[in-house]
Amino acid sequence: MRVDGAEFDYQFFAHDKIRESQREMISDGIKILSRGDFLLAAAPTGLGKTAAALASSIEVSMREKMRDNSTKIIFMTGRQSQHKIIVDTVRKINNKMNNNIMNIKLVDLIGREGMCENIDKSTGNCNCEDGLSEQIKRSKKIQLEDFIFHEPRHVDNVIKLGREIGICSWKTAREISWKSDIIVCDYNHIFIDSVRESSLPAMGVDLENSILVVDEAHNLPDRIRNGLQKRITENVFERALIDIEECKSTLEEKLGKKGNNQTKRILEMNILSKQVKALIDDKLISNWFEERSDELANSKREDIIVSTDEFLNLLSNSIEGIDEESNDIAINQLENMMYRLKSVIIEEDDTIDEDEQNDCIRLAEMLEICIQFRNSDALALVFDKTINDKNRISSHLLDPSIVGSEIFKECLGSILMSGTLYPPKMYVDLLGIPEERAECKEYASGFDPNNRPILISTDVTSKYSERESCYSEMIGHINSVIEKTDGNVAVFAPSYAMLSRIYTDISYTFGKRRLKEDQGMSKKIVNENIARLRQWKSMGTGGVLFGVLGGKFSEGVDYSDNILNSVICIGLPLPPPSSKQDALMNYYSAKFGRSKAWKYASLQPALNNVLQALGRPIRKSEDKAIVVLLEKRLLEREIFNSLPKSFQIIRTSKPSRTAKHVNRFFEIHQSMGSSDKV
Repeated sequence: MRVDGAEFDYQFFAHDKIRESQREMISDGIKILSRGDFLLAAAPTGLGKTAAALASSIEVSMREKMRDNSTKIIFMTGRQSQHKIIVDTVRKINNKMNNNIMNIKLVDLIGREGMCENIDKSTGNCNCEDGLSEQIKRSKKIQLEDFIFHEPRHVDNVIKLGREIGICSWKTAREISWKSDIIVCDYNHIFIDSVRESSLPAMGVDLENSILVVDEAHNLPDRIRNGLQKRITENVFERALIDIEECKSTLEEKLGKKGNNQTKRILEMNILSKQVKALIDDKLISNWFEERSDELANSKREDIIVSTDEFLNLLSNSIEGIDEESNDIAINQLENMMYRLKSVIIEEDDTIDEDEQNDCIRLAEMLEICIQFRNSDALALVFDKTINDKNRISSHLLDPSIVGSEIFKECLGSILMSGTLYPPKMYVDLLGIPEERAECKEYASGFDPNNRPILISTDVTSKYSERESCYSEMIGHINSVIEKTDGNVAVFAPSYAMLSRIYTDISYTFGKRRLKEDQGMSKKIVNENIARLRQWKSMGTGGVLFGVLGGKFSEGVDYSDNILNSVICIGLPLPPPSSKQDALMNYYSAKFGRSKAWKYASLQPALNNVLQALGRPIRKSEDKAIVVLLEKRLLEREIFNSLPKSFQIIRTSKPSRTAKHVNRFFEIHQSMGSSDKV
């Protein structure tokens, strides 16, 4: 094969056999990355996109290393299960390569909280290496470094050895990252400004010398938005004052013993204390919160948009003149207060939830976001109520391209890939990727579409105005699938409220056991439930898993070994009406036009939740499952055209028809001698 005049023999492809879709993706990746451009790959489950992305990015990075040895591949994924797949794939590449090529070195990183046993959140320090001399630290770090680079290691193995020998695995991994070829990490390391600015220099990595590979890239816009989402409640000022007084008291006690309690730090805390007291005592602020509360109640909505500039002016006017040594204008004094808030260190209380700790930092982060976007309509400041009826303000970034565009302009090139990156062009717009340098590709999985037929009902919908009239038929479709399925069934509803109703109404599941997703369910419980499905299938019984589209069970869970045999997706989980959603629609309308705005803000995120769910059962070419989509709106032209072209769609008009389709599917595969796999 020849690309741009050079020959490639797939030396960095991990497997012995290569499918045509993988060959195509590798070829595209090499060509596009060689130009320093961007490949947006809609690559369905089963294509082997991890191996393809690694083969092309390693090929290009090795060429770049001849010019600049600091070239890195930063492979970002939000799932720890994917970390293991990446590490195992690179290990296979090393085992396959010729002896005259150096082994690829990899560092696998997760957040510090996951790698260090104990961290003081106020100082950011861990106690992993307490009591060690510098000489012993150096010796143990060399031991851990040798372990990491001997062959690609999953982060869990690195953590285990680090704790066994008493050295910080997080600090060691960061310090040796500059020697690696590939760094595996979360999106936050690159796309959250504060994390990137602290982590990349510590790792000795430059963005301009890095190839970025973004896995599950359909999640990236929301991950960027979530990184700038901050929340404060009205009582944040009182709680911040308590933290300030605690910090000041600790400083005075320490410094008083030295005969000096008038240091600059204490003077700063005194000024900060006065400023926060002024915010608490200012009637204009309390009146503003009361007025917004009344406005929310009169709106009959869950939230309202408030003016960022008005909120900042209210706070800055309240503290004006308190810092007598500063001649800055009011808003600059607010910035100075923000920096003081960030310096507040308090004793960590293990009996308090993490969300309840250090309100000074919480308030500072909210001020920082508001000041940064005070003159921009890309940020929506939202007022609503907590479950406990407290007044709350939260920041919502509407435009992830504000962050993404600068990242993609600076890096060496990127592959963004996902099984639900539909349409790829949308993500060029949303992430601010230079359009003239972006190539959007949709790849075929190479799997037999008959192994996953997709039924779409023509008679039911979750649309609010029609939901009740077709609810009984919807239940009929679900019952027909459960009855006729040989094995496990997953039922995904568009909301927790609808999930609870369906779970209650379907009390009989034809001998199958039942599992139900709950809000806030832990990862441990999720894994335990998946293990139950696996056990029930091996016993020849089967179960019914009730979950939510976009929830814990419908995205990011690996249902390996074909443990799901049928999947039912109910409705189209469009975002519910809210002031925040209105702000997003208005922003996108101004930027992209009304038609694209609805697609980008509402339709495609909802479709992606459905696509993620229906992609759960098929993980390998031999897997077989039937999918039933209970939503007639999916057959409307604009929505239907937004679905992947590779789908094999069958229409079903009533529950009895669905039952026949499901029954026929299992009969066919049983007659082919594959009942043990279905």
